[in-house]
Amino acid sequence: MLENSPELFREGVEIASIYGIFPPSLWNGGRVMHGMCQKDFVRGVTKYFNGKGIPLRFTFTNPMIEKKHLSDEFCNMVMHIADNGMNECIVMSPVLEEYIRKTYPNFKLTSSTCKRITDPDKLYEEVGKDYHIVVIDYDLNNQFDILEKIPNKEKCEILVNACCNPACANRSLHYQTIGLEQIAYANHVRKYPNAPFDSDKFAKDHPEAKAVFECKCEHRSLFDIKSLSTHITPDDIWNKYVPMGFNQFKIEGRTFDMFNLMEHYLYYMVKPECVDQARLIFLRNLSLNGAIIVPDQEMPR
Repeated sequence: MLENSPELFREGVEIASIYGIFPPSLWNGGRVMHGMCQKDFVRGVTKYFNGKGIPLRFTFTNPMIEKKHLSDEFCNMVMHIADNGMNECIVMSPVLEEYIRKTYPNFKLTSSTCKRITDPDKLYEEVGKDYHIVVIDYDLNNQFDILEKIPNKEKCEILVNACCNPACANRSLHYQTIGLEQIAYANHVRKYPNAPFDSDKFAKDHPEAKAVFECKCEHRSLFDIKSLSTHITPDDIWNKYVPMGFNQFKIEGRTFDMFNLMEHYLYYMVKPECVDQARLIFLRNLSLNGAIIVPDQEMPR
């Protein structure tokens, strides 16, 4: 739509990357991603988006990575295919970050919001490190006294539509639990590719994460998150953050259903007076193409 109807979009909108992973990537973090992809699919998707000048930014943010996981065959296959100087990785684990820097130096690295860096001095220090992008913890989204002092704002990315509860005490535990489940899932499908993964059993085996498994935040719609203190409106982006020097903004939604994700894209990218028209175009295209809505199981959205 951005290519075919640019007049519908807000001024200056550009797709800087599409982030996510090809399942079953053991290195994945942030959201548990199920499913399986073949090598030809990975190659085809990478070629398609890179052909449009859009990098893939892999969410390799699993905080539970150990040295034994670095040789994962599937993740390394993906990295080899995408190793063309265009694509990028989001990192959290120092072990994995060091491995990627040494083994795949052509990939630009992003420091993940999963690190939960909320101390201002530590954030300023992080921005000064050798990262292409630093994603700011969204608990700082509207703390302008802190944001104003960030050096090199042009290398910072702000997550505008966080669905998580502000200042959630379980967020780091949530990331750790997701990491363990992603590892368990990847190992399971490697051994038993035709057998379903038992998520309920995994939850029972990790009673310390009960609050994590009961969390419903990621099912919130666009209209649910607008009341959160971490929410940033499109007008805020153009009237507050861009004049401050920020120009990179992240829209989350890897596990959103298609229609919820569509509303987020319309809200942030399309001119307000053109939203209804753009929505109709989108829905008509879905109808004409006979689209089937399926769970988000493949890279990328």
